[in-house]
Amino acid sequence: MKRTIPFLTAAAALLGAGAAVTAAPATADPGGPCQLGYSNVEPRSCAQNSFTLAPVLTVGDGICAGMFFTGGTAFDGPLYGYSEAPGAEHSVVLRITQGFSPVGEWGPQLLACDVTAVVDWHNLDTGQGGSVSRFVPAGQRLSPAILVAGTGSGRVQLTVRTDRPSIPASTEVFVP
Repeated sequence: MKRTIPFLTAAAALLGAGAAVTAAPATADPGGPCQLGYSNVEPRSCAQNSFTLAPVLTVGDGICAGMFFTGGTAFDGPLYGYSEAPGAEHSVVLRITQGFSPVGEWGPQLLACDVTAVVDWHNLDTGQGGSVSRFVPAGQRLSPAILVAGTGSGRVQLTVRTDRPSIPASTEVFVP
């Protein structure tokens, strides 16, 4: 005859029940607002795809030779109220920084010019397209210039250029 120990049976049942309670994830309403990045509490994390483009080489005002870097995130949304684009859905947020400093944050900024960054987009699944632009001053060093393209979901071709002569950079990203 098999003998069970009541204490061990009760402990196993209690431990199993405790594990079941702690295993439930703390998530927000799937239809509510989301934030870029990761969160296990309100607001929820967006479905997202991040990307970085090759540098764009350009000629700024006059004879200024410039270069800027673009990174971005394609997301499903809607973004929460304190984001870069509150309420945006199925879009791309691009962050543009100019030039570089060979000795760090406090050194001189090289290859930075006053330019207008232009992002041309084409949704390959829906056929929609458009363009967004923003003036980026040479002195903007510590925070990137933000552009938001409302592309809709699907495969999207992005091309970043300037309103001056430039060598553009392109990529394809999936917008959830």
